[in-house]
Amino acid sequence: MDNEVSSGICSDLLSWVMAHGKKDGMWITIQTHINIIAVASLLELSCIIISGGAQADPKTIDKAREEGITLLASGLTSYELAGRLYALGVGINDQEL
Repeated sequence: MDNEVSSGICSDLLSWVMAHGKKDGMWITIQTHINIIAVASLLELSCIIISGGAQADPKTIDKAREEGITLLASGLTSYELAGRLYALGVGINDQEL
């Protein structure tokens, strides 16, 4: 929960996140299976937010704890969540603007 977020990505395709995600980034997805933790760990993401009220599998939660990956959930859709976080300035890198 203390990790700084430097960027964000919103995608449900793991391969897309692997290609475009950035270290210390925040990832919004509806995916709940254990493979999201592997991707987040590989990229050294700050956190994963599971959107749309989806529930993470128990194995996913256990693996997130084991890997030290912050796993959050929201009832908002990915679109709503990304918009709200962006409006708050979360993960905006001024060099990209």
